[in-house]
Amino acid sequence: MTDRSIDGILRLARPEILALEPYRHASADHSLQRLHANESPWPPPFADDGAGDTATGAASGTPLNRYPPPQPRELSTALGRAWGVEADQILIGRGSDEGIDLLTRAFCAAARDRVVLCPPTFGMYAVAARIQGAAVQAVPLRAEDGFSLDVPGIVAAIDAGAKIVWLCTPNNPTGNALHRRDIETLLDASAGRALLVVDEAYAEFSDAPPWTLEVARHPQLVTLRTLSKAHGLAGARVGAVVAHPEIIALLRRIVPPYAVPGPTLDAALASLTPATLAVTQTRVLSLIAERQRLATGLSRLAVVRQVWPTDANFLLVDFDDAGAALGRLHAAGVLVRDFRGYHGLGEALRLTVGTPGQNDLVLRSLA
Repeated sequence: MTDRSIDGILRLARPEILALEPYRHASADHSLQRLHANESPWPPPFADDGAGDTATGAASGTPLNRYPPPQPRELSTALGRAWGVEADQILIGRGSDEGIDLLTRAFCAAARDRVVLCPPTFGMYAVAARIQGAAVQAVPLRAEDGFSLDVPGIVAAIDAGAKIVWLCTPNNPTGNALHRRDIETLLDASAGRALLVVDEAYAEFSDAPPWTLEVARHPQLVTLRTLSKAHGLAGARVGAVVAHPEIIALLRRIVPPYAVPGPTLDAALASLTPATLAVTQTRVLSLIAERQRLATGLSRLAVVRQVWPTDANFLLVDFDDAGAALGRLHAAGVLVRDFRGYHGLGEALRLTVGTPGQNDLVLRSLA
């Protein structure tokens, strides 16, 4: 009988990771005289006002010459409050890409284990697996059904022993939110047998309830979240794994030391205040309105075959001649992502929804 508890999931992890003695971080207690971590006693000259360690306007109170907390509790708490989970269900990293890497290394042994992904989808799932030496099994999305999941194909891969199933919803680059009933079926199939990782980088732009809220009910469910998209912190690199506390504890064994730099911590905390979150929500609603306006405008152009429905902050657009469209956009000073021929996408380009002025420029250049 399949063990559907967290113990059944932890048994899927690499034994050497379960037995690993984690790196011992230097204490982050800034009330003590810190002569134990080989730090400079002074902030860098550009940040030094003569006040020594107090020379910081940082919300976290961490001067640049001191190592930050390995997993800052105040940020985990703020993220948990924003996402409706507990702080001990969160591991913070350098963007959600680091979460992808950590999960792959914790659960997949080289030349033995494999992961499942559903192309066309985010490329880092396959990159992380190949770096680790794990096999990649592709179960493509069904383009003929609006890029929906091939549920029987994924279940068959789980039955054959796949360790991790990667799902992205809303999916990148197609933009569609995956059907909830399909993910629920896969949750049942993966219980005690595989990790089901749901990447929700674009969750704020979708009306679908976030899967983060379901993590407490399903030990095998892991979600990825980020502050890069809706919160505008792509340059700060703040992402998180949301999972059962014991999976988080396992990942903390292998996350590199001090995963959240001090300036990144300060930027993240500032982005999660009630006032900042209110502005972010207004901006999200504005982008959603612009998304619809841009999609409508593009669909009326003679050079456009199809604008795929989207729940993200971008549009996947099929052109008669994507090369010619790229040329027009480049001539107008606009960069977009070329997905021609990627897993059967044909003459497809991915356009991020920008400001009203940027979106007008796109429409003018393609008209």
